[in-house]
Amino acid sequence: MKKAASLIEKVAFAINILVAFFLLITCLSSYLNFQIIPIFSALSLFVPFLFILNFLFMIYWVFKRKRKLFLSLLALVIGYLGFGPFYKMGDETKKAQSNDLTIMSYNVWGFNKNEWIKEPNIGNKIISFIKKEDPDIVCIQEHSRIRYKQLSQYPYRSETPQLSPRTIQAIFSKYPIIGNGSLELPNTVNNIIYADILLGKDTVRVYNLHLQSFSIVPKAETLSNGEESEKNYKRLVSTFAKQLEQAKFFAEHIEKSPYTNIVCGDFNNTQFSNVYKIVKGDMQDTFLEKGDGFGRTYNLLGFPLRIDYIFAEPKVEIVSHKNFDEKLSDHYPVMATLRLKSHQ
Repeated sequence: MKKAASLIEKVAFAINILVAFFLLITCLSSYLNFQIIPIFSALSLFVPFLFILNFLFMIYWVFKRKRKLFLSLLALVIGYLGFGPFYKMGDETKKAQSNDLTIMSYNVWGFNKNEWIKEPNIGNKIISFIKKEDPDIVCIQEHSRIRYKQLSQYPYRSETPQLSPRTIQAIFSKYPIIGNGSLELPNTVNNIIYADILLGKDTVRVYNLHLQSFSIVPKAETLSNGEESEKNYKRLVSTFAKQLEQAKFFAEHIEKSPYTNIVCGDFNNTQFSNVYKIVKGDMQDTFLEKGDGFGRTYNLLGFPLRIDYIFAEPKVEIVSHKNFDEKLSDHYPVMATLRLKSHQ
């Protein structure tokens, strides 16, 4: 019996070492602007699972009264310090002022034009939702040009150029747009657009990002064993490499922006990735500042992931952040209330 118990502990510790290593190497990889080994980029999708597994191993060794618990404890501490929280208890929101700016980011999945959601009038329900929340600025990914007439409360808009062979993005604004542009990311249908928006005496540049898509539906069948699984793994690796290239492209562009910057969009990647860190730079993540819960904007195999974001420069005060539970797309919308320091 003692030999069997000893063997079980050795096997458990071997697995523990592997799980702790994966968490630590994924944490390290998130700070690099290149891929060490492609699979480490893919692991960024599963960081919450790695945290849970390390926590369970730590509890197991505590129960066994073994010093082996310190391996997972160390991995958890380093992971938390490196990644930050993926669950927020909710910070107290400040009282909104009339001159605060509300901004929403929403991947609307083409307003369900392909009827992926088998319910009637999904597109109109999305429009009704936006009208109800009534943000000052709306950044839409996977837009449909014909819908702009339904958003008549926004007199200003900027969209992906008509002749650009890309998924359509749009920025709708209640404030004048005095300049706009498209980054025209190379070799992809995804893209980044921006609009320079006049807020009284201030001008802010709002970026709307839609980074490289996976082009697979993350279900158990698509990740099952066999040839299909191998194809999907290669597609994941290729997608992460492309996202990294796009993040660097964006970082070079925003560095030259003459205005206060706000960044919205669907990154198709988690906060545990180097893609997230490169795009974020020294900006504030509105969820980390004022969010609550997991901040879920997408479900992966039923697990909540945060892949849609709103960032703002440090000179912008984050008043509030809200995640919505509207199942009208494969993504869930997010909205933040911001206050420019000049408006305080």
